[in-house]
Amino acid sequence: MLGITPFGAFHTALALLALIAGVACLLRHGRIALAWRSGRGYVWLTVAACVTGLFIFHHGGFGPPHALSLLTLAALVAAAGAERYRWFGRAAAYVSTLTYSLTFFFHFIPGFTETLTRLPAGRPWASGPEDPKLAAIIGLCFLIYLIGAAWQVIALRRQAKHSNAAGHEASGRAIQ
Repeated sequence: MLGITPFGAFHTALALLALIAGVACLLRHGRIALAWRSGRGYVWLTVAACVTGLFIFHHGGFGPPHALSLLTLAALVAAAGAERYRWFGRAAAYVSTLTYSLTFFFHFIPGFTETLTRLPAGRPWASGPEDPKLAAIIGLCFLIYLIGAAWQVIALRRQAKHSNAAGHEASGRAIQ
């Protein structure tokens, strides 16, 4: 089956389920957070995909995919710490939102690499992980991440502004 082992298929299924949960959370809430079931599903499925990915050595020994797994795990810890424990103070909401979204982008790097170096069967679209066509697609995904991140920052600022305005009105102070 396209050179994928049963363990590799399991790993892929976890990553795809994580993406489904992430898309659901982004569409419903505009961001990924542990506060919502879909957000928790995304985070835990991403953790599982990262951990299983550390045991796949399709291209030899420890390599860039393994480093990306470790980077993703570290990013998830930072995002969860920002969300749950306010590790970054007033910037915590921004750090958690943008970092969870960054991990969502990270899914696309191995996703496109593995898919496009295997398909179409017998004549893959990309010659290997270093193929410039693949770099262009991943670059486009990063551009989409940046646009989405900007939108999320604007949404968080609006939310904070409305929260502050409601707080001032409730305390009896007029807002100009």
